[in-house]
Amino acid sequence: QVQLVESGGGLVQPGGSLRLSCAVSGPIFSIHAMGWYRQAPGKQRELVATIASGGSTKYADSVKGRFTISGDNAKNTVYLQMNSLKPEDTAVYYCNADLISKVYMFPSDYWGQGTQVTVSS
Repeated sequence: QVQLVESGGGLVQPGGSLRLSCAVSGPIFSIHAMGWYRQAPGKQRELVATIASGGSTKYADSVKGRFTISGDNAKNTVYLQMNSLKPEDTAVYYCNADLISKVYMFPSDYWGQGTQVTVSS
């Protein structure tokens, strides 16, 4: 089955940096796009950044200029480089993949288990 495995979360001081990784494995036919979402306590899940298979990217206004999303198509992996982190970036970060699996052969959304990012002094 398709799995998304995230890594790289943790505790960092304001102004610091973290790099999140998400690797997709399993019977994948094609990946249309991958992205990162986050959910802070008491808030709805929100989009952070996405990257399409062709390389085009989209960012939430709140992270533009600070976060960079990139992908390695050969490894089915997406990264999120987070710089100049702020306390309001504290959330659980979820990886998302819009892909077609070899099992079902139609587009579906898949999610990782989430990784905690805490920005605090």
